[in-house]
Amino acid sequence: MATARNYADEYKNYGGKPEQIKNRAARNAARAVMEKKGLVKKGDGKDVDHSRPIVKGGTNAPSNLRAVPASQNRSFARTKNAGMK
Repeated sequence: MATARNYADEYKNYGGKPEQIKNRAARNAARAVMEKKGLVKKGDGKDVDHSRPIVKGGTNAPSNLRAVPASQNRSFARTKNAGMK
């Protein structure tokens, strides 16, 4: 039987760290850029994907971003280094 997730601990140990807050703000800003260009909009089922992953030296610059269906972007598990599991 699965145990219940402790979201408060997860946030404290991961999501609440300054580095993660900064990364989340950068991702949100990248999505805002794509929304302004009309390439994605809220609720359209698309994700903003990085052509070159951040962990492999990519950036949140518009030239490194593309709109892809969420099912395509989330279709396989990745390791910390953006490789496939």
